[in-house]
Amino acid sequence: MGTMNVCRRCVMDGSDPDLRLGEDGVCGYCLAHDRAQRSARALPEAELRALAANIRAQRGRGAYDCVVGVSGGADSSYALMKAVDLGLRPLALHLDNGWNTAAAVANIERLVRGLDVDLETVVLDWEEFSDLQRSFLLASLPDCEVPTDHAILAAIHACAARFGTPWIISGISSSTESHLPRAWSHGHSDWIYIRDVHRRHGTRPLAGFPHRSYWQIARDRLRHRVVNLLDLAGYRRCDAVAELSARLGWNDYGGKHHESLYTRFYQSWLLPVKFGYDKRRCHYSSLICAGEMARDEALDRLRQPACDPLVARLDRIFVAKKLGWSPEELERVVARPPAGREGYATMERSPLFSALRTAGRLRSWIRRPRP
Repeated sequence: MGTMNVCRRCVMDGSDPDLRLGEDGVCGYCLAHDRAQRSARALPEAELRALAANIRAQRGRGAYDCVVGVSGGADSSYALMKAVDLGLRPLALHLDNGWNTAAAVANIERLVRGLDVDLETVVLDWEEFSDLQRSFLLASLPDCEVPTDHAILAAIHACAARFGTPWIISGISSSTESHLPRAWSHGHSDWIYIRDVHRRHGTRPLAGFPHRSYWQIARDRLRHRVVNLLDLAGYRRCDAVAELSARLGWNDYGGKHHESLYTRFYQSWLLPVKFGYDKRRCHYSSLICAGEMARDEALDRLRQPACDPLVARLDRIFVAKKLGWSPEELERVVARPPAGREGYATMERSPLFSALRTAGRLRSWIRRPRP
């Protein structure tokens, strides 16, 4: 499928090898977005407060009602603010992987002070984590952000267990993160996959890296309840950005997830140059389906570079130096042919894991939060 195959509703195209267009020219992601929105009903304020009262009643032994992961970005920041507005006492959890931009750090400080919440920061061992990041680059896989995403999930669940709360407030929005091709990034919860990539390309043990094993995932699904508060609150990113800015002085940092310098390098340069993937297509397509962006505007933006060329060049120099490579070494690594995940061990190939995943989804549906 060539890149000329573009969805007539969003801007996803044939750079996603799994893209399928219906007879009307609309892709499967748009149809899945519509199905998700029909089931993700936004609750009236009274029902949201009743849900919050239920969460407070099940606080457990700890001092906090829930744990909220925060990155400094719009989605997680709004989730934390909304939790406070509903009368909850959340613990903000931030994972510092060494790549925070100054804008992200400033936004987190404004959130914590403005909302008067406690902050727990998990700082990754840089020697371990940089070795893991180099491993994914050396493997020529498109999943270079998977280690960070996995560590965030592991740290949030570990924090909830340590402070004795069964509730986790998620900053994920099904309306603005609906178009996510598996080919572009996959395996975020798969420690077997992450460990195998590192085993083949890394040089030091991952003794302290936060992770969730095969059985820990199943255990966490039993003891923790994850609330997608943004869906329940009828989240609109444009409104959230305006409210965060007006109330807390929060500053927009540009592209989605660009609160991380490595993510900016990864999304704006590495993915397009090495793999031909432009993640703006995912982000814009989700916003189009959510009614927050016009398709013509998205197409106009896609004609522009994902990042200012000078900023992208400086990012490459900084990333190379921070990872212990010269810019020329990084260029040589990126020039290697792209590779697939087929040769690596994964949890998904285990029948037992498939059974546990099905049971977990069923249990989550049965136990989904209700006022």
